[in-house]
Amino acid sequence: MSQRPQALFAMTAENVPQVFPPEVLDRLRESVDIDPALVARDFTDPGVRDALARTEVLVTGWGCPRLDAAVLDAAPRLRAVLHSAGSVKSFATPEVWRRGIAVSSAAAANALPVAEYTLAMILLAGKDVLAARDRMRATRTSSGWGVVPGIGNYGRSVGVIGASRIGRRVLELLRPFDLRPALTDPYVDEREAAALGVPLLPLDDLLRTSDIVTVHAPETPETHHLIGRRELALMPDGAVLINTARGALVDHDALVAELRAGRLTAILDVTDPEPLPADSPLYDLPGAFVTPHLAGSQGNELARLGQAVAEEAERLLTGGKLAYAVDLAALERAA
Repeated sequence: MSQRPQALFAMTAENVPQVFPPEVLDRLRESVDIDPALVARDFTDPGVRDALARTEVLVTGWGCPRLDAAVLDAAPRLRAVLHSAGSVKSFATPEVWRRGIAVSSAAAANALPVAEYTLAMILLAGKDVLAARDRMRATRTSSGWGVVPGIGNYGRSVGVIGASRIGRRVLELLRPFDLRPALTDPYVDEREAAALGVPLLPLDDLLRTSDIVTVHAPETPETHHLIGRRELALMPDGAVLINTARGALVDHDALVAELRAGRLTAILDVTDPEPLPADSPLYDLPGAFVTPHLAGSQGNELARLGQAVAEEAERLLTGGKLAYAVDLAALERAA
């Protein structure tokens, strides 16, 4: 593409100024001709339909309508879909790839804050910070300075489930610390794990030997309740489970039973269902620390997603290779 191609936003309209603040939008518009006032939320809208017929690049985001054959028939010039968020599974059908349309995702950019959240929670959990804060709030007293046995991050074992973008970034962030990470992933072999600098373990062995387990696997039929009653029972007393992936990867009924017994602690940024019902015991159990799906890009971090799209648009304009292309063959086992 030597001239600026026609582009169209397809997402929830309020996301456009958040993901593409003025400086990021200006950079995007250097590569594509796009109107931020025209945002496709419904591809059957007549005005959107007219724009779609001229569109060569679709800039998608949260809330993008489904790209099925009928929509693609209405976009005969479409050559690329640049997604300003993570997974494209909710809207991109296989027909997109069958027609030779390139697909890119900002999933790598969105992985960064999730990994940062995970690192923070690993370090806080190792020092028992969350429970200590609750104890102080309940008792309104402090034991003062003194050695607290059983806590600390020196030599603590951390099990990472899934060598996804986020899982790999977590492993990178753990390197400066005196922790002992390990990995489980059915798609990773010993050689690749060695390149990541960690031992590769079967899931059961990782659960048995980890003080902290953090989940970064995709949600697929095979990973539904990947961590169930049997798996939780393998975790040692006092272990911590962190989930920033998808709520359905963990059997919440089994987890609640372990939390009620006081045997495990859980840090959950995702739940099943999401949001939790008001009567969920996870709100009140002392071993549960629940946050409202905020590990991913929030606030000023959203601009990083728009920046990733602007960079991909520049590559398209100059005939370069997309840095974050989404491969249909790998999509089934991706988040």
